[in-house]
Amino acid sequence: MNIQTADLCDAHEGRVRVVTQMFRSYGGRRSFGGPIATLKLFEDNSLVRTALSGPGEGRVLVIDGGGSLRCALVGDQLAQLGVSNGWAGIVVYGCIRDASAIGKMDIGVLALATHPQKSIKKGVGEQNIPVTFGGVTFVPGHYLYADDDGVIVAEQTLL
Repeated sequence: MNIQTADLCDAHEGRVRVVTQMFRSYGGRRSFGGPIATLKLFEDNSLVRTALSGPGEGRVLVIDGGGSLRCALVGDQLAQLGVSNGWAGIVVYGCIRDASAIGKMDIGVLALATHPQKSIKKGVGEQNIPVTFGGVTFVPGHYLYADDDGVIVAEQTLL
């Protein structure tokens, strides 16, 4: 899927919300999009593994990690789960690790930064709830599109 967020913004003016520019692209897929699934957690990636182990069906997993820069929420093993299970992308309001390996995978991955330390594993967090960061609320079932220009969100599919 060749997504052009600038063209989508122009064609659907007033129907899209633009996420504040804060993410770096780490995945091998530079543009991606699909229905949103969400997680809200803090420095605990247990639910990330659970989500990415399930069928992605072309969805984008949006992880509200509270913007923490103290550990990674996604690494190469979890990203590979996403690839194997059909996820289009992962957006992390936090950090990832294993950036070099993730860069070779056919999945979109956006994050604030990288960090070598893994997260804790206590199974704490929430899933499939609206989460807000970057000036946008991400609602499960709404649509996210990303490319080198940025990230946009819409209530309905734009493609």
